Amino acid sequence: GCRERRRRSPPPRPPPGRSRRTARGTIDLRRTLRGSLSTGGVPMRPVLRRRRPARPELVLLCDVSGSVSGFSDFTMLLVQALHDQFSKVRVFAFVNRIDEVTGLLEHGRADPEGLGARIRAEATLTGWHGSSDYGMALGEFAERYGAAVGPRTTVFVLGDARTNNLDPNLGAVRGIARQARRVYWLNPEQRSLWGTGDSAAPEYAALVEMHECRTARQLSGLVARLLPV
Repeated sequence: GCRERRRRSPPPRPPPGRSRRTARGTIDLRRTLRGSLSTGGVPMRPVLRRRRPARPELVLLCDVSGSVSGFSDFTMLLVQALHDQFSKVRVFAFVNRIDEVTGLLEHGRADPEGLGARIRAEATLTGWHGSSDYGMALGEFAERYGAAVGPRTTVFVLGDARTNNLDPNLGAVRGIARQARRVYWLNPEQRSLWGTGDSAAPEYAALVEMHECRTARQLSGLVARLLPV
């Protein structure tokens, strides 16, 4: 006669609600046992450990060319002062090349008077010409430091968006915006001048959220309002 084929039993299913409990957290054994004393040692109500939300990351891209250098120095210092709110802070300075300057803002070295001079002396910020080139700098950031931006990263760009009539490289900005949690552009020029002359502010503002930011008071208020809690 024909032998009956043995049916393979399906793999055991996880108990109902397992994924939900995992999302809520693991059982805190010590607190559960302490609470069970009122029930004669029977842990009737398991106590779950609360998961701490992961702290966000911050990336600052800062135009340090002559027209905005003083304001950018202050911005970097302000953001560095908020360092404890983030799991990671990285700061990049650019003119037409971009370089990481996070190490130059370490505690004890970030004095306002010498910061700009120290960055210009120690970082590679210019290539064959000394004028601002947002397209080249942003493209270089995307190519060299793209891994610095992820789904928990808030990116701040500080600059007047004046490209000297060079390619603004909108594709690089789109790429950064796709990778980041949020991107904010702080423009120290008054809004009425955006788009005049060699300003590519309207083009950039169509891709990321741009704010007029002309004074230290405006800067402090915007950073406090825009930074993730």
